[in-house]
Amino acid sequence: MSDASSELPADLDREAVQSALTEWYEADHRDFPWRRTDDPYEILVSEVMSQQTQLGRVVEAWEAFLDEWPTTADLAAADRADVVGFWTDHRLGYNNRAKYLHEAARQVEEDHGGEFPRTPDGLSELMGVGPYTANAVASFAFNNGDAVVDTNVKRVLHRAFAVPDDDAAFEAAASELMPDGESRVWNNAIMELGGVACGKTPTCDESGCPWRRFCHAYETGDFTAPDVPTQPSFEGSRRQFRGRVVRILGEYDELGLSELGPRVRVDYGGDTGAEWLRGLVDDLESDGLVDVAEGDDGVRVSLAK
Repeated sequence: MSDASSELPADLDREAVQSALTEWYEADHRDFPWRRTDDPYEILVSEVMSQQTQLGRVVEAWEAFLDEWPTTADLAAADRADVVGFWTDHRLGYNNRAKYLHEAARQVEEDHGGEFPRTPDGLSELMGVGPYTANAVASFAFNNGDAVVDTNVKRVLHRAFAVPDDDAAFEAAASELMPDGESRVWNNAIMELGGVACGKTPTCDESGCPWRRFCHAYETGDFTAPDVPTQPSFEGSRRQFRGRVVRILGEYDELGLSELGPRVRVDYGGDTGAEWLRGLVDDLESDGLVDVAEGDDGVRVSLAK
């Protein structure tokens, strides 16, 4: 896609954006067991269970389900009432999903010789597998998916790159950003960003968001999004000044408090002077975002190495 028709800023360094996100994700992310497998059946079970169910509750149910029916052949041969009963016992909601999963296993065995289709279109032919789930399985099992676009991803794209609140625009921007042949890592990473750092109440600095230096919302303080209609209080907030500290230190090797303070706020001094700033940088140090060193010439602050 050319810059002329792009939904992304014309001067955006796509390679830097891509590297920043994947490196952040690979360095540290939530360790769900289905992220450690490329088995399409195990991933499909996790995706179906995760629909409208908190991921923390899904882990135990997912492991128990696979203990009971470890393969599509096992599930296809099971009594459907037993599968629905499992779903009910584990409070996974919407028992139709259990029925569809059971039928999808039967289709894999009877129509596909026990092998899963490898593309989103092929996977969409399985019972109860919609476009999102089909793409997720294609991405995470076969590294063969399209760019995922869910609520979290829309929120990230809208905030970071001011992508308009329009489904076609989100699809175009997401596709343009995803590196070729990297759907497994990329889709996991951008969903992790939306789930961990860029939730309805963002934790940009606390979560070490890798896109802060590119982000329109971080720059302007406007964190509204399609699913966040009311702008969170930001102007003059502690979070705003934490962000400024991190952003300023990104431009310097290190700064003393007296050098940093006036750069953080124009009214630096008095109640918002050295004691206030020291509390701010101590908080950032506790979060692992900055290093604070005591020297003969006073306190020096730098970004954490």
